[in-house]
Amino acid sequence: MAKKPTTRYVCQNCGATYPKWNGKCEACGEWNTLVEETAEPTARKTGKLSSGRLQTVRLDGETRPPPRITTSIAELDRVLGGGLVPASVVLVGGDPGIGKSTLMLQTTCALARSGHRVLYVSGEESVDQIRIRAQRLGLDRDPKMLDSLDLAASINVGEIVGSLEQDRAHTVVVIDSIQTMWLESVESSPGSVSQVRASAFELIRLAKTLGFALILIGHVTKEGSLAGPRVLEHMVDAVMYFEGDRGHQFRILRAAKNRFGATDEIGVFAMTDIGLTEVPNPSALFLAERRGNIAGSAVFAGLEGTRPVLLEIQALLSPKAGDGAPRRAVVGWETSRLNMLMAVLESRCGLKLATMDVYLNIAGGLRVNEPAADLAVAAALVSAATGHPTSPNAAYFGEVGLSGEIRQVSQADLRLKEVAKLGFAEAVLPRRVSAASARVKPPAGLKLREIGHLTDLVGLFTDQETSE
Repeated sequence: MAKKPTTRYVCQNCGATYPKWNGKCEACGEWNTLVEETAEPTARKTGKLSSGRLQTVRLDGETRPPPRITTSIAELDRVLGGGLVPASVVLVGGDPGIGKSTLMLQTTCALARSGHRVLYVSGEESVDQIRIRAQRLGLDRDPKMLDSLDLAASINVGEIVGSLEQDRAHTVVVIDSIQTMWLESVESSPGSVSQVRASAFELIRLAKTLGFALILIGHVTKEGSLAGPRVLEHMVDAVMYFEGDRGHQFRILRAAKNRFGATDEIGVFAMTDIGLTEVPNPSALFLAERRGNIAGSAVFAGLEGTRPVLLEIQALLSPKAGDGAPRRAVVGWETSRLNMLMAVLESRCGLKLATMDVYLNIAGGLRVNEPAADLAVAAALVSAATGHPTSPNAAYFGEVGLSGEIRQVSQADLRLKEVAKLGFAEAVLPRRVSAASARVKPPAGLKLREIGHLTDLVGLFTDQETSE
């Protein structure tokens, strides 16, 4: 006798299941995210397992690199590792209104212009809305492109799969977005964990079978992570986040996972009235509005993937207002790392920062994750505390330890080349003590100022005060 279907409660944030409703999900800590879903009973299979045998091969066999489908958008190809790989699946996430649909529409038009047959399926917008966006961006003027690009508005996965199985000419398929897709065999609403997981599985299975590249657009939660079950990120080949503040013109495309390329690569775009345009030299634009001779400002020579990027770090100190705890406001960096760095400056260098409100900003909207920014942040804080500006022709990079020592960072030669390329005359960096770091040769015309401790950095500003 067949069992009746049972119900369960599934967290829509992390996918955890519970036999009864709870106000709080114990797995991820979110409140009011449990939704009742039907769990279909499965027939128990009996009998022996298959007696097949695995076909094993040697590790040193001949393997060719996967072919690439270039998108003709250099910044996107950089993040992908050289272009789309046939039969691969890419998941693109980002905040609402950040430009995910705009970027994917420009990508599909560029691919169609190159002769690839592309299908763009939208579950959030009608075909007329997509056409209006294309007209605004000037993407509907190439007859060759129009013949190779197919548009559709549907949330039915069955219809999408059936159409792709009948017409196997498509090279790239874009789904906007996976949270809107709906599968008839799953008894839950679109956007639920069960629907997202099942819909993604069917589309990924078809992409692997037919060999087309699949791009899935995904929503993100308020914490910035991709919405839906975590298993979705494990099912795809690449995960990319489209970041940026809508108050800034810059948009950053960052690879968090890539089975066919390097992770932590970034592509830089600028949002304009004609859509997203590539920024081949982001350092020049990030520093374009920088004003010299301002206390609390320092230039950081960073590294995003294989690309060196120069950024301005701004710090502002003001006396604490009221009787509460001092305020720590950070944009683009980790608050915990700022607190650690301030503690080191107080304990090892004697700076009095505990009673000050501290504001730190990474200008341009880029988020910095590498510890190499410690020295530049420290320079901005010391400059703001002493009232003396940093040298307008100097750039900083280096990691700071708890004892105040300045530690080596990776790819110092790439950072120095970018510093010299942008016209800076001096670089402040960790003292080179190892044989590997000693081999780094500065570019012609660039002066290196090596320091080993934060007291040496503070000395640069106290010496300036003494000379005055």
